[in-house]
Amino acid sequence: METLNFLIYPFLACLLLILIHAWFGIHILERGIIFVDLALAQFIGIGIALSFLFGEEKGLLLSLLFAFLGAVLLSLSKKTARYVNIEAFIGVLYIFSFSASILILDRTPHGLEEFKTILNGNILWVTPREILSTAIVYGAVGFLHFLLRKRFLALSFEGKGGFLLEVIFFASFAVVLVKSVRMAGILQVFSFLVIPALTGRLFFREPFKVLAFGWLVGVLISIMGMFFSYTLDLPTAPLIVAGLAFTFFLLLGVKIAAGRNNEIAMSPDRQQISSAQQAAIPTDR
Repeated sequence: METLNFLIYPFLACLLLILIHAWFGIHILERGIIFVDLALAQFIGIGIALSFLFGEEKGLLLSLLFAFLGAVLLSLSKKTARYVNIEAFIGVLYIFSFSASILILDRTPHGLEEFKTILNGNILWVTPREILSTAIVYGAVGFLHFLLRKRFLALSFEGKGGFLLEVIFFASFAVVLVKSVRMAGILQVFSFLVIPALTGRLFFREPFKVLAFGWLVGVLISIMGMFFSYTLDLPTAPLIVAGLAFTFFLLLGVKIAAGRNNEIAMSPDRQQISSAQQAAIPTDR
């Protein structure tokens, strides 16, 4: 009972993270900009790093400032793609943000520990107040995306939509990341964005079926990850990330094996068709 009481708030935090990030993950995978979350989260990390330097009371303001700046930069991705590979652009943004964060944290008293906080977060110690504020922010963003879901799906799946819609999409994503990175860290946020949606796409193509399957996988692995983290005294975020990745590889293996079995089952029919085709070919005497 004591373990359950301790883990209930981290579980609720993971649940909120999975619900919102799997939705964004469907869009990110379809757009083919897989590392945009990692780059934008690390860009927000510059604001978090500055808050360690200038005072944690300025953390939210600085995080939001860099979040919206990063959102505007990513909203220009379609125009940027005319001149440079978009994944390369995102990679440069990430490595710049990573380097800038290290340089800033080098000037703080506990730079290494603070850097680990940005990467891994500390979701086991999330408070009820953080859960409530996160639920409000995610709920507001989720409601916006529900209202504009058809336009956002058309933007990602068909490329239909203007610059303003791009800004709204990435700005809402950035707001979510501000809460997510501060609560769970960059590694866990990236895994929740990509792996559940990627796992769902192994078996489904319809966005909402992918979303439902991704939610199921994410919730189950989060429960197991937090339980083993608490009982074995292991870092929570890396354990959940490793669990999600292992599950993806396992299901990918199942998918490949099933595909091979289907090919083997079809091979006799193919051989019969091939024999019939050869018999129909006239030969020269």
